[in-house]
Amino acid sequence: MSRQYLDENSPEKKIRKVLVGDNVKIYSFVNLYECSIGSHSRIGAFVEIQKGVVVGERCKISTHSFLCEGVSLEDSVFIGHGVMFTNDKMPRACNADGTVKGTDDYFLEKTLVKEGASIGSGAIILPGLILGKGCLVGAGAVVTKDVPDYAIVRGNPAQIHGYVDKS
Repeated sequence: MSRQYLDENSPEKKIRKVLVGDNVKIYSFVNLYECSIGSHSRIGAFVEIQKGVVVGERCKISTHSFLCEGVSLEDSVFIGHGVMFTNDKMPRACNADGTVKGTDDYFLEKTLVKEGASIGSGAIILPGLILGKGCLVGAGAVVTKDVPDYAIVRGNPAQIHGYVDKS
């Protein structure tokens, strides 16, 4: 497997310092910067992937999704349309003294999505969580706590409603 840095700045794509593997497909109208995308992965239109994000091999990230700094996807992860990740448990625009918050004024909470997990369209993933191997997150779920391996979660807040058949 070879990896190369990709940079493209056009009206259709804003790509800066993205390390990509072989056979990566990136559709138009994306904003990707200082991240890593594994071989054979697909990035849909209108996706933003921020610095430090790691996307494993054979992942599919559907249109209109947002992967913020601190997110890591292992191999074979599916991200549905409009999935939103977050990375700050206490977001604020300003500090107590009224100054605008900068990058040093918040604590980055990392999120790990393990191999083979699937996240349905419109789900929101709160920061600092681990989504287990092969788990299934239902469309529109708001995930507020770790998801065990192979669990099926749905709702707001997301609750376990069974387990994926591994056969």
